[in-house]
Amino acid sequence: MKKIRMSVNALDKKSHINPEIYGHFSEHLGRCIYNGIFVGEDSPIPNTDGIRNDIIEAFRQIKMPVLRWPGGCFADEYHWKDGIGDKASRKKMINTNWGAVSEDNSFGTHEFMRLCELVGCEPYISGNVGSGTVQELSEWVEYMTLEGGSPMSELRKANGREKPWKLKYLGIGNENWGCGGNMRAEYYVDEYRRYQSFCKNCSGNQLYKVACGPSADDYNWTEYLMKNLNSWQTNAISMHYYTIPTGDWGRKGSSTMFSDEEYYSTISSTLHIDEIITRHSEIMNRYNPENSIGLIVDEWGCWYDVEPGTNPGFLYQQNTMRDAIVAALNLNIFNAHSDRVVMANLAQVVNVLQSVILTEGEKLIKTPTFHVFDMYKTHQDGEFCYSWTEEERNTNGTPAISQSVSIKDNEMTITLANTSLENDYELDCELYGFNASSAEARILTAEVHAYNDFDSADNVSVKPYEAEASGSKLTVKLPKCSIVSVVLK
Repeated sequence: MKKIRMSVNALDKKSHINPEIYGHFSEHLGRCIYNGIFVGEDSPIPNTDGIRNDIIEAFRQIKMPVLRWPGGCFADEYHWKDGIGDKASRKKMINTNWGAVSEDNSFGTHEFMRLCELVGCEPYISGNVGSGTVQELSEWVEYMTLEGGSPMSELRKANGREKPWKLKYLGIGNENWGCGGNMRAEYYVDEYRRYQSFCKNCSGNQLYKVACGPSADDYNWTEYLMKNLNSWQTNAISMHYYTIPTGDWGRKGSSTMFSDEEYYSTISSTLHIDEIITRHSEIMNRYNPENSIGLIVDEWGCWYDVEPGTNPGFLYQQNTMRDAIVAALNLNIFNAHSDRVVMANLAQVVNVLQSVILTEGEKLIKTPTFHVFDMYKTHQDGEFCYSWTEEERNTNGTPAISQSVSIKDNEMTITLANTSLENDYELDCELYGFNASSAEARILTAEVHAYNDFDSADNVSVKPYEAEASGSKLTVKLPKCSIVSVVLK
């Protein structure tokens, strides 16, 4: 086991880690909503108002801070009035983006806001710009947030909700450069300015407006938005980036059957998001040096070929220890950019892509990715601190060790990922400006192809771990393909 050095300067606090960086994304796609989160009030599966109780508890466990809905591409064909009122009379629709299945709209605005209330998270609504109208979106905001006295507020009351909800996050369009309308940046900016003008702050509710930002490394899109939008028009711009192991959207590779070479290419693809965020941030810094416009990575995660025998439009995939490593790397990177990155939303929360939960009938499993969010939750609302580790490289040149450090309430959280499939490491860490009296550590590790399934739900699970801490010294071992969290007091 090779020893490597690490240092942490608790006095060098770089930025605040918004809890929303640990956010999630739910779309009407495959079995994310129906037969995932929502089973209906008459289901034999224990539920509250049709929402699975075990999912509510799982979301609470990871302290889910924010949930994005109803899409994704689905958002720009979603008409919210079809999803309110008596369920028996709600319009059905065809989900043309994902599998051409019929939607009965039994999960709509009231059900989503109820889910957020039960979980204790902020709702993040993605509004329809692609096929909707300014009136439609402005009326939706009014329906949700106006106390009374208007047709929309009275309609809400007639549908059983007397008091308005609090809605902070409003996305104005989704992927409008693609599935949300194939728009040019010039056209979208004009549309955004028009839409946001009619999305009003009602009854004391203050909207945090999010403009559709770039796909991955489309720096021209960011440049145009930042040139033509001011902080009084938008609070943040979004960005989407997916980890594709092969770099080929036509053949993304299997979620469970992959070579060591594919694993390392996955790590390389994931780490590329650091450069992308850096370059977008540099553009934003030129136009917005005061950092009043945030960057939201509201879709991120691994995207593989669907599981054999499943509907290709449902994007269902398994979740291995490889995905846990990817999640750890992304979250460490987002923490490091928390001066500009104010939110991130993993795609997607249940049964789609890199989910934290998989369901099958009444059964539910927590994926390796779920356990990473559980291990990292103590970073939420912490102050990000400077840290350094001695450089070690994998066979393809990627860094072997990734780390992140934060302080909150006189406790220090250190999260570490060893991406190597070959080498174990022992970290000797020097702490500056922090005196440790105890260490509480946990570890997630398994063979890289290991995953949880409905017969073996705990193949990959978090276990207590040992770390030695005294005064300014911390020693912790990192087995190959492992993630370790340490909380110092």
